[in-house]
Amino acid sequence: MRPLCLALLLSVTSALPAVAQDWAVGGFDPVGYAASGRALPGRSDISTMWKGQLWHFATEENRSRFEADPRAYAPALDGMCPISILEGRPQPGDPRHFAVVGGRLYLLRSDAAERQLQENPRGITDEARALYR
Repeated sequence: MRPLCLALLLSVTSALPAVAQDWAVGGFDPVGYAASGRALPGRSDISTMWKGQLWHFATEENRSRFEADPRAYAPALDGMCPISILEGRPQPGDPRHFAVVGGRLYLLRSDAAERQLQENPRGITDEARALYR
């Protein structure tokens, strides 16, 4: 019985990272970035599926706002870091590093990228969007 339990446990735990990979924005609330100005952890019991990913929210109200217009809250550039795009090496942004520019959420790869974006937010995001198309 013990080997069977161990095999079952190993099969379940090996599947957990795959499930977490389907979490959009690392499980943070995409509406919360603009609404509160910070990365709010989403709750596992308040979520919705969109574009093959599970989106988590801090409140029911945030989920409703997202469901009404998901493109308005989803990260711009498909979550790629605008600084890395300008450098010619597109990398996914880290949901803990972000900026809201022109009402759009941009994820950045690091504190350094965040500081760099603050120097010219509109210019950098406009140029990154033009290159990313």
